[in-house]
This record gives sequence, C-alpha cells and structure tokens, in this order.
Amino acid sequence: MVDRPLRVAVLASGRGSNLAALIAARLQVDFVLVGSDKAKAGALALAAAAGIPTLHLNPRDYADRASFDRALFGRVAEAQPDLLVLAGYMRIIDGTVIAPWEGRAINIHPSLLPKYRGLHTHRQCLAAGDAEHGASVHFVTAELDGGPVVAQARIPVGTDDTEETLAARLLTREHALLPAVVRAIASGRLAWQGGPVFDGTPLTAPLDLTALR
Repeated sequence: MVDRPLRVAVLASGRGSNLAALIAARLQVDFVLVGSDKAKAGALALAAAAGIPTLHLNPRDYADRASFDRALFGRVAEAQPDLLVLAGYMRIIDGTVIAPWEGRAINIHPSLLPKYRGLHTHRQCLAAGDAEHGASVHFVTAELDGGPVVAQARIPVGTDDTEETLAARLLTREHALLPAVVRAIASGRLAWQGGPVFDGTPLTAPLDLTALR
C-alpha cells in the first residue's frame, strides 16, 4: 500500500446524499474532485462547502455520449484519483472510456444486483412482490450495473410499502454501505487483483455491513 491517504474522486448527478454520507464518515481519504453532468447538482454545492474541488461539464456541449465521457473522464484523470466513486451518477458511461478504470471505480446501485439493473428499482421490486430489497456496491465495468458486486445491504419489504417509503428506508442503508466499502478500500482490506479480494481472499459472495466493520 502507498503510505498516504487514498485519493478519491466522486461523480454524482443529484442532491449528493451519498457524497454527504462519505464526507460525514470522516474517512482517511483525500477527496480530490467531485464532478457532475448537472450544473445545479446538490453534490457540487456540498463539495464546495467542504472545500473539495468541483467540476461540471454539460453533455449538450459535446457531439455524442462518447465525446462527453472522454472529456469528463479526462478531467477526472487529471485529479489523479486512486478510486472513482459513482454516487448517484445517472449517466451510462461509454464502455471504451470506462475500461481503463477497471478495478479503480465503484458504483452504488439501489437493488440487490443482479436484480433490477438500471432505473426504477423500487418499482420493479414492488411489482415483483419481493420480500426483500437492498443496495449493492460493485466495481464498474462496461456492462451496465454488471461489475462484480462487493457488498450489499438488505431491508425487508412491507405489505404497505410504496416506492417512496422503500426508497427512503433503503437510503439510510446506502449511507452506511458506501462509506464502509470506501473505508475497506482505503485500508487495503478490499482490493482489486484481477477481481475483488477481501482480506487477501477472492470474494465469492457480497459482503454485508457486519463483515465490513
């Protein structure tokens, strides 16, 4: 391990609640950049208030998705992060752009992957009549929400749950899960060696919060 704090960049598109959880966790990391595709994203305001450098690029200024992604990830690379965290970043990333980040980028997704990739996960969970819902943190690959899952948090689904109540209850678990995973990476417990490894052993199933403590 390098004898310095892990350098972390974050991409987010929304209010930044997962970024807020990362900042509040007082992790032994250096946040080197928070970027967004939305000029008014709450995550940018949170980062600025915390003294973290910010970046906004407008996708409409670029000819296509790949051009935007190359520009954005080029700027992210300039910050020299060890780890890129997608924390509510709502754009699909071009596969050729994300490929060089294999093992250095993670995403948090509100479902028990491989269930319900993409959007409207709470709605899909309720429509399927699932007894359980959850959130997953996975390493990012070119496949949408398809990289190796390293950790999950689970909640029961109540008979009176709606999309809104389910989302609200799950969010508190997301806010515990993502910082725990970043802490494990920063400490060297969780690493990428051609695949996820935890405490020196290849992961064969997602970790839970108890294992990450």
